Amino acid sequence: MQFKDITGHQEVKNHLLNSVKTNRVSHAQLFLGPEGSGSLALAVAYAQYVNCENKKDNDSCGECSSCHKYERLIHPDLHFSYPFYPSKETAVAIDVLQEWRTALQKNPYLGLNYWRDQLDAGNKQANIPIKEVHDIIKKLSLKAFEAEYKVLIMWLPEYLDKEGNALLKLIEEPPAKTLFLLVAENQERILNTIISRTQLVKINKIGHDDMKNYLVDKHQIENSTANEIAFIADGNIQEALNLLAYQEHNSSFTTFVEWMRYIVTDRGSEIMKISDENLSKLGRENQKSFLLYAINMIRQIMLIQQGLRSLVFLKEEELNFVEKFSELYQFEQLTEAINLLEKTHYGIERNGNPKILFLDLSLQLVLLFKYQTFPKGTQYI
Repeated sequence: MQFKDITGHQEVKNHLLNSVKTNRVSHAQLFLGPEGSGSLALAVAYAQYVNCENKKDNDSCGECSSCHKYERLIHPDLHFSYPFYPSKETAVAIDVLQEWRTALQKNPYLGLNYWRDQLDAGNKQANIPIKEVHDIIKKLSLKAFEAEYKVLIMWLPEYLDKEGNALLKLIEEPPAKTLFLLVAENQERILNTIISRTQLVKINKIGHDDMKNYLVDKHQIENSTANEIAFIADGNIQEALNLLAYQEHNSSFTTFVEWMRYIVTDRGSEIMKISDENLSKLGRENQKSFLLYAINMIRQIMLIQQGLRSLVFLKEEELNFVEKFSELYQFEQLTEAINLLEKTHYGIERNGNPKILFLDLSLQLVLLFKYQTFPKGTQYI
């Protein structure tokens, strides 16, 4: 994987390139960035550049033996560790290495739920167990096979728990030419003893324009659709890919309008039917994508209410709906609607019962839009 293949983050790329050019490669680095930001892809591209046999000024050559092996993720001195779902057949990460390589090559912006789906893990809890920690220590105690650096890329060290303390001595005093790259999303969940032994590489979410260009260039979608998805995904390419897949197979706008019509007219039987027969059967990722779409639509309504039409990225049909809806409700009601949608999204992420969650959400929205009042008064349908 080369830097040129990764969307955005030019400042981070320059920092990583300069660390190699000036021979200031820290042996333990923490790539900290939100899901879908490309932090894992940057770590792989950095490792490839470090071991490239014919480095260019701004990237690895992509042609040497080392680069070819890195592109296929099969370099003998490149090791990965990641959360997985231990079982009798799967004791350490290498037991699902082929699945990992396939997933990462297909989607370098992958999130944990995407990785879970590749393993068909059901409701199992992911972690990095103590056997995996011992396997890491064993692998890194060996000499490098052919590269200058042995590299371990650990994705989501948040899942190490206290077992990670067994790695402290190795991280603090590693064998010569050993490079630890930890790729994390939530600093608060990482052991402080590990954070204190690493150099931080902060990675921000991807900007709107970079996201839009990625969707247009890589997925050949229309500019207006790319604008809309980029706005909803808010810097998370994994979420953008989820939304793109959802829109390819579903009419989110039609479903949203039908659902809202039942809610604002308080049609109980139809609400129960659409919650039970439509929304609850979408599948978890599609349910999350639908809720994000709904959140975006409410936000667009709020933008129009505030006179910020230039920030609204919608097709004509959606724009007409948003304009009409913006005249009916107060800003405070819309804000509370977003809070309810976000709570339901969190419940879906936590494997809550979708029938109960969507029915409860619908009924709370009925109360909010039809009966709840605010100090300035409210206009109702």
